[in-house]
Amino acid sequence: MKPTERRNGVRDGAPKVEVRDIGLRYLAESGETEALRRINLGIEAGEFVSIVGPSGCGKSTLLSLIAGIMPPTEGNVLVDGVPVRGPNPKLAYMLQSDFLFEWRTIIENVMIGPEIQGLSLKAARERGEDLLSRYGLGDFMNHYPNQLSGGMRQRAALARTLVTGPDVLLLDEPFSALDYQTRLTLADEVGVILRREGKTVILVTHDISEAITMTDRVVVMSRRPGRIRAEHQIGFPSLGPKRPSPFHLRKAEEFPGYFDEIWNELDIHIGA
Repeated sequence: MKPTERRNGVRDGAPKVEVRDIGLRYLAESGETEALRRINLGIEAGEFVSIVGPSGCGKSTLLSLIAGIMPPTEGNVLVDGVPVRGPNPKLAYMLQSDFLFEWRTIIENVMIGPEIQGLSLKAARERGEDLLSRYGLGDFMNHYPNQLSGGMRQRAALARTLVTGPDVLLLDEPFSALDYQTRLTLADEVGVILRREGKTVILVTHDISEAITMTDRVVVMSRRPGRIRAEHQIGFPSLGPKRPSPFHLRKAEEFPGYFDEIWNELDIHIGA
C-alpha cells in the first residue's frame, strides 16, 4: 500500500499546536547559518506525531521552538491559538537523558515540576504515586535513581513529565540512550501509556520504525536548512480497527511500504 501523504502542513480546523512559517537563523564563527526555513505544521488535540530527518536538520531545534525555550527568527508557534512567548505549563518536554536527581528518591524527582509550578503538593503526590504504580514503579518510588535500570529511570522521567497535567508532550529521542532490547520494550510500553493518557504528543526520533509504529503521522524533514519534505498519515487497515502495540505493528503488511518511502525521502544513505 502506498502511504498517504500530506505536503501542505496545516489541516482544516483549529490545531492544538500550530507552527506558522517558522524560520531560524543564528550567527556562528563561519557566519550566519540558516537552521530552519518556512516550517508550517498543525497538530490536532490528541494526535501523536513524529518528526524524522537527517542528523543536523533541526528536529530538536524545532521542538525547542515549540516548547518556547528559544524564539524563532521569524514566524510563530501557537498553542490553542495563543502565541508561545516562553515556557508554557500546557507543554512538557522530555529529553534524551532522564535528568533524575541522584540525591532525590523517585517520588521526590516526580514532584519537582509541581514544586516549581507551585501546584498543590498533596494532589500532585497522589497523582505521582498513581502514575508510578501504573508504570510498574510502585515498589520503587522511595528508591534512588541509581537503584533503577535504564528503562525504569525513563518510565520515572515520563511520570515526572506527566504529573503536572500538561496538554502537550514533547519527546526528544527519549529512548536513544538505551540498549536496543530495552528501547524496543520501553517504546512499546510508552506508546501504549501515551495513547491511554490521550495527550497530544510530538516525538522527535531518528528511528523510522519507531516513528511508524508509535505515531499517527510521520513528518519528514529535509537536510539543513530544515524544511518539511513530506508527511505520512499512518494507518494499518489490514489489522482491523484496534491498533496493536508498536512491536506487533512492525509485522503488519503496510509497514515495509511506509519504511521504504520514508527511508528514500530522508536521503541519508546517499552522499552521507
